[in-house]
Amino acid sequence: MRFCKEMLLLYAVTDSCPGSGISLCEQVEEALRGGATIIQLREKNIENKDYVKKAAEVKKICKKYGVPLIVNDNVRVALESGADGVHVGIDDTPVSEIRAMAPTDFIIGATAKTVEQAGFAEKSGADYIGVGAVFPSPTKTNAIRITKEKLREIALSVNIPAVAIGGINAENAIELKGAPIYGIAVVSAVFSQNDIRGAAARLKRIAADLVNPADE
Repeated sequence: MRFCKEMLLLYAVTDSCPGSGISLCEQVEEALRGGATIIQLREKNIENKDYVKKAAEVKKICKKYGVPLIVNDNVRVALESGADGVHVGIDDTPVSEIRAMAPTDFIIGATAKTVEQAGFAEKSGADYIGVGAVFPSPTKTNAIRITKEKLREIALSVNIPAVAIGGINAENAIELKGAPIYGIAVVSAVFSQNDIRGAAARLKRIAADLVNPADE
C-alpha cells in the first residue's frame, strides 16, 4: 500500500494487555469503524510464528477497511505476514536495511526524539517519524518526555510527516494544537475504552482539528 500522510491522522496502536473483554481482531475492527486511519500491531513476549499469525489475521480486517497495518519493531513478522509496513525504534533494525530488503511500497516509520535522529531517519528512507512521549505514557512509563517546543523543532527539521505519540488522550490532545504534526498515535485512549468505536470517532475529530492543512 502506497504511503500518504493522511494515513497518520488517527494512528491506533494495539494494547497487548487489553481490558475490554473482546478479542484483538474485534477491538481492531471497532477502532476502524470509529475512524482509525492506520493500525499498528504491537505485541511483546510472543513467538514469531504466533506473531505472524496474529498479524495476518489483523491484516485481513485492515484490508477490508482500506487501512494499512504496521507491525511494531519486528521486520520479519511484518514481511511474512503481509503487513503494509513496520515501525522501528531507535535501537531496532536500521531503516536503511529495511528499505533495502522490503518491497518498494513498504511503509517504514521510525521513532525520533532528537533533530539528529529525525534527519537520519529521513535520509535512511523512513516514510514518517513518531515523536514522543509528548505526555506521560501508561504503556511506556520510562519513556523520555518531549516538550511541545521540541516536538515542533523535530517535526520542522524534516520533510517527512511527524506523528505525536505518548500518553495522548481526548482530554490532553488539544494541548498539541499548533504543533506541525500530521496525526496523533494513541494506545489506551482507544483500546482500553469500553466503547472503542466511540473513542476512536471522538479522537479522530480532535485529530482533524489539530492537523490543519492551512498551517502547512
